[in-house]
Amino acid sequence: MTTVDMEVVDVRKMTMDGNLKGRADVKIGGSFIVKGVSVVQGKNGLFVSMPRRANKDGNWFDIVEPVNDRIKRELQDRVLEAYDREVDGVE
Repeated sequence: MTTVDMEVVDVRKMTMDGNLKGRADVKIGGSFIVKGVSVVQGKNGLFVSMPRRANKDGNWFDIVEPVNDRIKRELQDRVLEAYDREVDGVE
């Protein structure tokens, strides 16, 4: 099983009301940064949403996608851990 070098390089708690609770930037493989990963409050708790954009018909799609469920879970775990540290004021 291949491990992906992944680091949350910035996380910001959002102070406004609503489901969007935070944003994060994630460095992948030391080669590029995915900016604007969202931390969202859903009905079953917090989850991570990749950067999205709407097409001309108003349908939303992810700009960046993990290649499999294992990478998706790893990304979610790391972003949520960094978000929790930010909320708790822990470095």
